[in-house]
Parts: sequence; C-alpha cells; structure tokens
Amino acid sequence: MADAAATARAGAAFAPVLAGGMVVTLSGDVGAGKTTLVRGALQALGVAGSIKSPTYALVEHYSLSSIYFYHLDFYRFNNLDEWENAGVAECFRADTVCLIEWPERVAALLPQCDLSLAISFASAAETGRALLAQAGSPAGERCLNAIAATFPIRDATR
Repeated sequence: MADAAATARAGAAFAPVLAGGMVVTLSGDVGAGKTTLVRGALQALGVAGSIKSPTYALVEHYSLSSIYFYHLDFYRFNNLDEWENAGVAECFRADTVCLIEWPERVAALLPQCDLSLAISFASAAETGRALLAQAGSPAGERCLNAIAATFPIRDATR
C-alpha cells in the first residue's frame, strides 16, 4: 500500500463482505494506518462524516442498517482489569462487527478473530506499507480474498 489513500482502498475492498458477529484485529505501529484502513471500510459502507481514531474514547460506534460497527482501540490499556471496567465485552454480539486496534493488549480476552491484519512500514528499499493478513474463519477468508483481489498482501497462513 503506497500511501494513506491506498490503505483506505484496502479497507474499502473487504467492507462488502463484513457481516454480523465478525471480529477483525488491526496491529501495527503508531501511524501505520490502522484507523485509515477502518475509515476506508466504513466510508465504503456509507458512513458519512468524521471517522476518527478511538484512542481516547476507546470505542466509536457506527449504526448501519441492522449491523452495528464498533471501532475499538486498546492502546491505552495497561492491564486486563480495564476490559471489565470499560464494559467492552458487550460489543461482541452476533449483530456487530468489531474492528480492533491494538488487540495484543487484550488478546487473552478477545473472542475468536475472523481476520487479523498487521500493517507495517515497508523496508528501506521499498516505499509505503506492507499488509500481512491471516484468516481465522471462513468469513475472514472471504475478507482476505477481497483484499487480495485488489492489493498485494502477505497471507500469514501460506
């Protein structure tokens, strides 16, 4: 992914196959493009207006038709007790899609992940960002295939 616009297009590529009950994790350094990828997915699904990082709010909620989208960011979590105090377990339901930044901070508490995405800055010899993807379910595999049809990704399982 060459730039922010390409990162947003990668999000838009898998947006049409997102379905209720799905959990998508996004890993990467600060500034790698996690929120940009989520923004691309949500805009492709018709969300208008500002789509911002939930770093300080913890959760941003978007209602689309019969599916609720939760964009969660666990960057500020220092221990697992914060999960219970924040009440985020309620976000994981059959009628929601959860897009999670910094999942490694709460990995022991997350339900099974359908799609894990890791965005990294390209090596010095390359430009842009690299996207590593791993499907954890058939629904995640559909997302992975949708992204791969448009963008070069590294599939962690192959």
